[in-house]
Amino acid sequence: MENLLILVNIILAVILIIVILLQRSEGGALGLGVSQDNFTSARTVGTFLTKFTSIIAALFIICSIAIVAISRDELRETQSVLEKEKEEDSNLPQIPETK
Repeated sequence: MENLLILVNIILAVILIIVILLQRSEGGALGLGVSQDNFTSARTVGTFLTKFTSIIAALFIICSIAIVAISRDELRETQSVLEKEKEEDSNLPQIPETK
C-alpha cells in the first residue's frame, strides 16, 4: 500500500510541475505580452490552470500525509534499539557468578 501511494505521489508531483510550468507568468519579467484579442481566452485558460493546480496540489498534500501516517504506524510496531539490546542480552546464556 505504501509503495502504491509513493507512486501516486510521484505522478502527482510530475503533473504539478508540468501544470505550473504551463501557467502564464504573472510577474511580467519572463511573461510574454498578450494582445487584447487573446486576453479573454488567456484568462480562461489561466483560471482553469489555476484551479487544476490547486486540485493537484491538494491531492499531493493529502497523499503525502497518508504516506507519513502509514509509515508512522509501521514504525510504532517495531522496537527501539534499546529494547532489542535488552532482548538480546536476556537471550544470552548467563554465566554463574563464582564466590
